[in-house]
Amino acid sequence: MPFLTRKPETLLREERRLLNELREALLKAGLDEEARQTLEDSILQLDDFFLIVVVGEFNAGKSALINALLGEPVLKEGVTPTTTQVNILRYGPELAHKPISDHLLEITAPVDLLRDLSIVDTPGTNAIIREHELITEKFAPRADLVLFVTSADRPFSESERAFMEKLRAWGKKIVLVINKADLLESAEDLEQVIAFVKENARALLGVEPEVFPVSAKLALRAKQGERPLWEASRFEALESYIRDTLDQTERIRLKLLNPLGVGMRLAKENVDALTREIQVLEGDLEVIDRVERQLEEYKTDMQRGFELRMAEIDNILLEMEQRAQEYFEETIRLGRVLDLFNKKRLQEEFKTQVIGDVPQQIEAKVEKLIDWLVESDLRQWQAVHEHLAQHREKYKGQMLEAPSGFRYDRDRLVETVGRRAQEVVSSYDKEKEAQALAEGTQAAVAAAAALEVGAIGLGAVITAIATTLTADITGIAAASFVAVLGLFVIPARRKQATAEMHRKVNQLRRSLSTTLRQQFEDTIQANLDQIYEALAPYARYVRAEYKRASELRETLESLLAQMEQLKAQIDRL
Repeated sequence: MPFLTRKPETLLREERRLLNELREALLKAGLDEEARQTLEDSILQLDDFFLIVVVGEFNAGKSALINALLGEPVLKEGVTPTTTQVNILRYGPELAHKPISDHLLEITAPVDLLRDLSIVDTPGTNAIIREHELITEKFAPRADLVLFVTSADRPFSESERAFMEKLRAWGKKIVLVINKADLLESAEDLEQVIAFVKENARALLGVEPEVFPVSAKLALRAKQGERPLWEASRFEALESYIRDTLDQTERIRLKLLNPLGVGMRLAKENVDALTREIQVLEGDLEVIDRVERQLEEYKTDMQRGFELRMAEIDNILLEMEQRAQEYFEETIRLGRVLDLFNKKRLQEEFKTQVIGDVPQQIEAKVEKLIDWLVESDLRQWQAVHEHLAQHREKYKGQMLEAPSGFRYDRDRLVETVGRRAQEVVSSYDKEKEAQALAEGTQAAVAAAAALEVGAIGLGAVITAIATTLTADITGIAAASFVAVLGLFVIPARRKQATAEMHRKVNQLRRSLSTTLRQQFEDTIQANLDQIYEALAPYARYVRAEYKRASELRETLESLLAQMEQLKAQIDRL
């Protein structure tokens, strides 16, 4: 716009900056192709002539109105939807038609009015061919000024109301033209129609637009030589408005406001869409946080429960140690000196009186520990599954489509985690899981004791360890008396055997406790890792999307605020 003064040039540069930044932000937000094209067309429109777009139902007289403005029948008129594409009229040395695209035709004509502006004729908003209406809807956002044509014999129809709502959303300057005013029989009838149109437009737009009743047919005839018809056409007021009211400053103002209005609408729509996404993501984050807290509590509860069950196993071993002390008090004394030379007898007594059914007791406790662990793992998977199922149900039917594929990606990941949890729950074989854990525990204990065992059960492993223990302790007792006999030696050897028993039992307790603890902690962590692994893609997606959506919304809100400030400056021109 080379005719701009310094202030509008500054406003124009600021507007270009904001709209280009908006375009970049909206592309990150997943702006669809149609909206992107609308914004880019509006930006390009800044460098074009002032654009008046004529819209309305077919047969309302849009083409006739344009012909009347031009003073010659440049456009074809008819009672059927003759305009099947957008016609853009520009100044040219001669009447010519140039196709720009499938739905856009440029018509040039040597008419002075077109030196300062371009006029666009659009298909009817209620055309039988739906594509025609869509063409008009797509082109309307490019308008600097909209001449909304309604017919005096059926003013402000339902389709016109609906289309005007769409124009209002784009923030367009709208001027209402009531065509075919000559069809009304009296001035009173015309005034009623004018009042009706003004009232409905005010209710719809929030402001009272300019309303011009005209007869385009009479105006064109008057310009073509039938001058007496000019006054009856009431066309002078409309032409004066276009000529005088839309002076250079007003045209500049509207030219700047047009793409700004398009940008503000797209920014608001995407802020609203991002807000809805964020609300859903906040619900997702809450679910993820709740599940993770549950898992932490689950781990703490499992560790606490494990310690209680390990204490029971420790008690079994402590009781065995107590029996050993009593056994040594009874056995290693002078009165049984001959028995002390019978190592085999000592071993049998030790097994019977001290060890007894300790392996079976420990095996039973470990089996209960395994069952508890397996049941707890299953319940945790069930809790995750139910949690996600409730969450999916909460948002069922409330999710909105988003150009970024947000709904599809989110639903897919929620479904993946839920399906994984459901598969685990439905296919969970408690006996198989318990058997695998029992075999792993048996192998771990055997490995810790450096024993070679087969699939004979944990009790057998502990029996083998206990047998070694028996041989060691009774061997010490028997060997002591083979080497030395005497009243002073017996108490010393009894004390030595008791101390050795304490050391050996402690060693057994530590070895068994450490091995079992490591085995079960590994199992608990592995179970947790499986749940975290199933949850991880969903959690990563939600956190990344929440960050992206929040940052984008903040950017768009900032741009929107700047555009509103710019709009206020333009309004003051």
